[in-house]
Amino acid sequence: MALTATIYKAELTVSDMDRDYYATHNLTVALHPSETESRMMLRLLAFALNAHEDLAFTRGLSSTDEPDLWQRNPDDTLEHWIELGMPDEKRLRKACGLARQVTIYTYGPRAPQVWWDTMKNKVTRFSNLHIVHVDPDSEATLAPLMQRTMQLQCMIQDGQIWFGSTEQSMEMGLTTWFGVSPHH
Repeated sequence: MALTATIYKAELTVSDMDRDYYATHNLTVALHPSETESRMMLRLLAFALNAHEDLAFTRGLSSTDEPDLWQRNPDDTLEHWIELGMPDEKRLRKACGLARQVTIYTYGPRAPQVWWDTMKNKVTRFSNLHIVHVDPDSEATLAPLMQRTMQLQCMIQDGQIWFGSTEQSMEMGLTTWFGVSPHH
């Protein structure tokens, strides 16, 4: 019998003063059987950081052709491809060819630095690529926030990011490794 995804509900309130975006999104998020709780929460953080009325979760881990999130334009062209992990050069080339903007969020203690050391000279030609590393300490604060029904807030001001629940909020440590943020 195949394992099925577990469904979570999140009410995510985003106050992004850096790009003057304020909205509450009611999201349904599926935790894939092979996905960690921390990674699912990173997808919610990625949503908050790039929040837009047209941003949506994709089939994610159950589809190799799609990123974790994407923003499609009304004409169905791909505006923003957002992926978590350490994609290979071929996948980055595909994403940068399909979307106007591509944002990759790497996470984990050591593997992302090893990946970046091998990729940094290969990605210089992608002007629409933005690579961000999530600090392992920040990543560790996310899984405890997870509940079947969540109320989350994300506040962004002057490049500082606060993410959490109604009870607690933590500053997220993000480091841009490549490119310029499409929003800031």
